[in-house]
Amino acid sequence: MRILALPEEVAHWSLTTLREKLVKVGAKVVRHGRCVTFQLAEVAVSKSLFQKISALIDDLRRSPVPA
Repeated sequence: MRILALPEEVAHWSLTTLREKLVKVGAKVVRHGRCVTFQLAEVAVSKSLFQKISALIDDLRRSPVPA
C-alpha cells in the first residue's frame, strides 16, 4: 500500500503511522444527495494530503471492461 497509494512526501511513513493518522482519526461522514464528505481534524493530515491519498487509492480500482 505504501508504494502504490502514498504521495512521495509521506512514503516514508510506517504502517503504524498510517493507521494512526488515517484510520484511527475520528471523522464525521456527511451525506448530501450523491455527495459524501469526510470531516477530519486538520491535525491528523491536511486536506490536500488526504485528497492525494484518496485519489491514489481510487486509481487502484480496476477499470470496467468495455462490453
